[in-house]
Amino acid sequence: MLRQLQSLRQKLHEIAELRGSLTDPAVLAISEEADQLIVALQYMQRDESEQSSITRDPS
Repeated sequence: MLRQLQSLRQKLHEIAELRGSLTDPAVLAISEEADQLIVALQYMQRDESEQSSITRDPS
């Protein structure tokens, strides 16, 4: 997932530079896709953190 996010970031920069606008529909579409991936990664990290704390302190 991190590689996919890095790829999207690179694509985002390239398209934004090519189109000359951060509000171009193509740029916004890539940005939204990256946002969704970031949220999914954050949920995964939160779940891993919660699982880790349960394993360490079962009370």
